[in-house]
Amino acid sequence: MSDYRMPALGADMESGTLVEWLVKPGDRIKSGDIIAVVETQKGAIEVEIFQDGVVSTILVPEGERVPVGTVLAHIEPPGGPPPEIAPAPPVATPAPAVEAITEPRPAKALAPARSKITPAARRRATTLALDLTKVKGTGVDGSICLADVEAAIGPFRAAAPAVKRGLDLAEMRKAIAAAMSRSKREIPHYYLGETVDLHAATVWLERINAEKPPIERILPAVLFLKSAALALRDWPQLNGAYENGVFVPAAGVHVGWAVALRGGGLIAPAIRDTDKKSVAELMAAMRDLVERARRGSLRSSELTSPTITVTSVGDRGAETVTGVIYPPQVAIVGFGRIVTRPWVADGRVESRPLVTISLAADHRVTDGHIGGLYLAAIARLLQEPEKL
Repeated sequence: MSDYRMPALGADMESGTLVEWLVKPGDRIKSGDIIAVVETQKGAIEVEIFQDGVVSTILVPEGERVPVGTVLAHIEPPGGPPPEIAPAPPVATPAPAVEAITEPRPAKALAPARSKITPAARRRATTLALDLTKVKGTGVDGSICLADVEAAIGPFRAAAPAVKRGLDLAEMRKAIAAAMSRSKREIPHYYLGETVDLHAATVWLERINAEKPPIERILPAVLFLKSAALALRDWPQLNGAYENGVFVPAAGVHVGWAVALRGGGLIAPAIRDTDKKSVAELMAAMRDLVERARRGSLRSSELTSPTITVTSVGDRGAETVTGVIYPPQVAIVGFGRIVTRPWVADGRVESRPLVTISLAADHRVTDGHIGGLYLAAIARLLQEPEKL
């Protein structure tokens, strides 16, 4: 039997609230299954498990806040003894009603026969009088979870009472401040910058986007993301974590993409194997990640696996951005707003689109020489976009 513990979903997390269980004792689970929803300062996070087995005992009830590392459930290994499930208590037969009930009751949600529905999902559907036969379950064995009900609300959303999903922007600001204060206090930062000509990149983007529908067009930010990821293959000293006094290089390139949340706040979930994805795949992954981050339906693995962070301020941001390293990472790359400026190209002064790239890195692991070579590698890749 193994313990399933409250995970640490970032260096700034100390505790979390178990919002919803998506499994029950006796359920078989496999690695990668989402088995619970945990509320942190970053919102409601879908938490995965990375082992096969059978849920034996659930120790923490829904709604309880517990510290990181608390045992939430016991998991039996595959093929182990079946879990002992306590029989349900007998239900007493209610006495006949003496008086008619005059207070209105919420309409009962229509549930599909033989379908699994989590308690939180049933409560939310009942509040909305939502027909659960029309809701597709995405939980374990097709079970309907709270996120499925929220996604199916549709026209009910405007009239339905607001439901707190755990994204408290004031608490998020406190968490960001704590993590960044720790970073500036403990990590000896050094900073570098590089201005890059994007003429070749913009011409290439215009050509390939002319053949795509608007929803599939590639944004410049995708080229920034891909070039930063590919350059790490040559300079892996910037890709990993500093833990227990040593640098631990990462086995893959999983770039944390900084997402600005509506109303304030910032979160940087990972796009796994960023360097191995095509620009079209990265565009789709980025759209999906941003949409889910703002909706509050990220997975735990997306918050715990970034090996470096990339931030891009977009076309309405500043010309330069200098980031603060998110521990235990050892570097963050920033891309400013694309601006048109005079630029010397082939001995002539021309009007060119330019972007300023910044690097903040950990002096305990690298120095300015390595950082400068890394920025130069990004610049070369952006000037040869067909190789991305």
